[in-house]
Amino acid sequence: MDLQEQFGSIDIYAFDQLLRGRIAPGMRIFDAGCGHGRNLVYLLRQGYEVYGVDADPAAIASIRQLASSLAPALSGDNFRVARLETIPFPYEFADVVLCNTVLHFARDDDHFQEMLQGTWNVLKPGGLYFCRLASTIGTENILKHLGGRRYHSPDGADRYLVDAELLEHWTRQLVRR
Repeated sequence: MDLQEQFGSIDIYAFDQLLRGRIAPGMRIFDAGCGHGRNLVYLLRQGYEVYGVDADPAAIASIRQLASSLAPALSGDNFRVARLETIPFPYEFADVVLCNTVLHFARDDDHFQEMLQGTWNVLKPGGLYFCRLASTIGTENILKHLGGRRYHSPDGADRYLVDAELLEHWTRQLVRR
């Protein structure tokens, strides 16, 4: 089995968390915005208890199919069509929350807060919240500001991007929890 088969198209930063032992066997993993499961191949293959949501029904159908082939004992109901602000799993449910490049879909600050809070709610106290964000930090000169925290990027997409001020605010808020 080559690396691609073993790990799929896992995000390099999520892979780093595996290598550091921060995501370990026996942990319940929740992928917020799981898409087609690119970060879950290894976890499914290794028998982790994996759950996820995505707003795209086609993505959920795809991850259910992937899960059934790599982890047949895992229920297809572990993957559900849902928005991050209304996650249909219990409060403090997961040992690890993967929130990898999905918060840039926020419409505005209020929506970002709802999405962030929704994903944070499923994390157990002391759990690992792995979040990769799109940011204006270091990219200010190549972005077109559209208003608020929305920007047009060189790849043609319009995204909600965090900045240093927002990161500092949310770090203070979430640490208080």
